[in-house]
Amino acid sequence: QVQLVESGGALVQPGGSLRLSCGASGRTFSNYVMGWFRQTPGKEREFVAAISWSFGSTLYADSVKGRFTTSLDNAKNTVYLQMNSLKPEDTAVYYCAAAYGAGVIYRTGKLYAYWGQGTQVTVSS
Repeated sequence: QVQLVESGGALVQPGGSLRLSCGASGRTFSNYVMGWFRQTPGKEREFVAAISWSFGSTLYADSVKGRFTTSLDNAKNTVYLQMNSLKPEDTAVYYCAAAYGAGVIYRTGKLYAYWGQGTQVTVSS
């Protein structure tokens, strides 16, 4: 059974940094793409970033490009989202997700079959 567990969400001041982690278990993820999404109340889920486990290629939403970085630790089966220069509009519940696909990257949430429970990120002074 696939399990994704996010951690690292917190309250941070504008301009600050956070690193989210997503521990993955239940299968070999070498042919999967891992995505990060976020959602605020009353809004649709928004794509943030994704990384191909097999090739390490990445994709970012324009709103976070240059500020957020996603990476993998194969030994720990963990995906990270490093968030720098945080803004109040980054406040949301952040989810990691997994989709089968070697060498591809998806930004569409519907293509991801597995989701974590989410972690709250609040950017406020």
